[in-house]
Amino acid sequence: MFDQLQRAREIPGTDLEALPDDVVNDGRPVVVRGAVVDWPLVRAALQSDEAAVAYLERFYNGTPINTVVAPPSERGRLFYDGESKTLNYREAPQLLPNVLKGLLQQKNSDEPLGIAIQAISAADCLPGLEEVNPNPLVPGGASARVWIGNRVTVAPHFDVADNLACVMAGRRRFILFPPEQTANLYPGPMDATPANVPISMVPLDEPDLERFPLYRQALDAALVAELEPGDAIYIPYMWWHGVQSLGPFNVLMNYWWSRDDVSARHPYGALLHLAYVLYGDMPFVERQAWRALYDHYVFQTGGDPMEAFPPAQRYYPRKLDPERVEKLKDALRELLR
Repeated sequence: MFDQLQRAREIPGTDLEALPDDVVNDGRPVVVRGAVVDWPLVRAALQSDEAAVAYLERFYNGTPINTVVAPPSERGRLFYDGESKTLNYREAPQLLPNVLKGLLQQKNSDEPLGIAIQAISAADCLPGLEEVNPNPLVPGGASARVWIGNRVTVAPHFDVADNLACVMAGRRRFILFPPEQTANLYPGPMDATPANVPISMVPLDEPDLERFPLYRQALDAALVAELEPGDAIYIPYMWWHGVQSLGPFNVLMNYWWSRDDVSARHPYGALLHLAYVLYGDMPFVERQAWRALYDHYVFQTGGDPMEAFPPAQRYYPRKLDPERVEKLKDALRELLR
């Protein structure tokens, strides 16, 4: 199926000192081939998974790291459990060497657990890693986040920031959708999410087009990119992206940043609970991205956004009592101060 999708634009990453202006201003994803191929971590990973593990352990300071584990029956898909809002994995703090050892042990298993460490702060848990693997393609102050795991699939979601994701070890496939495809992706419940934003309820590998017919339109607009160690991908503000880790051992480092103050202080944790937020100073392309979400959830231009889901997975906001209304006003005053 992915072979039929349009490929994301690619540019060479060697000798770049920043992301080119035409990449950032175009507002579409771009693969930067070989952007970080000279990093010591990438060179270690190209030697072997064991060499990459040894390299990471050099920087680890002993801080427990939140780790996701899904049963083999889920085949690496991090999602909801059946037709409930309960997530199909468990989370617990672990020591990094134990997780890395477990990943190496799972490599040859016929029924591996789905294991993922997601978005840990390099500065907090792996101090010094950023300094010896510097990234000139991101603005100053954009800190690195590290993602480690085996063959897992993360459902399409969006970030309220620009994103540069760099593959250190293994291979990753990105399936990307522009913000205006929001309704066609069938975003799920807002009150129980893996990472505080809704995710697409359509399975990436085997989409049920009878249940989710509008997804055909999303696929027509989709882009796909496959990254090797040393490659990076720029994902613009609020572009939906699903990610598949394709190898038994994978490491990725990413960076989020905002291009303007309005975007940076937007309360995305409550993005669809707040109906009145000032967007006037936000760049036009970013306002258009938010419009797609509000059209889908608030104005329901395509009908009931929960209709395709079983009752237990639907979300309908509670009516606000006067006390809650005052709290909402206070939140808006703080936002607009």
